[in-house]
Amino acid sequence: MSANDTATANTGSDERADFLQTLAQHRHFLRFATRDLTDEQAGERTTKSELCLGGLVKHVTSVERAWAGFIVEGAAAMPDFTALTEADLAQRADDFRMLPGETLAGVLDAYEKVAAATDELVASLPDLGASHALPKAPWFDGDAKWSARRVLMHIIAETAQHAGHADIIRESLDGAKTMG
Repeated sequence: MSANDTATANTGSDERADFLQTLAQHRHFLRFATRDLTDEQAGERTTKSELCLGGLVKHVTSVERAWAGFIVEGAAAMPDFTALTEADLAQRADDFRMLPGETLAGVLDAYEKVAAATDELVASLPDLGASHALPKAPWFDGDAKWSARRVLMHIIAETAQHAGHADIIRESLDGAKTMG
């Protein structure tokens, strides 16, 4: 292996470690916002938003699962967003709510399993530059492609954004802070 090959391999390894460490940090903040809550508190809306803490964890779980599937299978792992029905949209809205019978422990367990699967995927990917055409959606350009690297940045951004939402919701719920 040449010095160039070694540098590339090390950069790739460091890049994966950076992705996983950053994602782990934001996952921690999201989960930490739910500490010591009851199922009822996890489902409570504390702002004008429809968001609740349990629903945020459910949403991030669903998003991470879908995008990890995209890394492996491409657009086939995701719906055609231009063809969603009212029923599909209602079902997607349920990702933001704690539904009857759901528990915070169950929601957190599902998130932990998805996170472990994503981490394993990141560690085993042969090429972070491999890309797929994006699914049909009004918010994507028709010919756009995302690499595994770009998808991981999106998952990190989504997790960080919702960890911030969770911090606000938790502080509104009982004054506890997650970040700060």
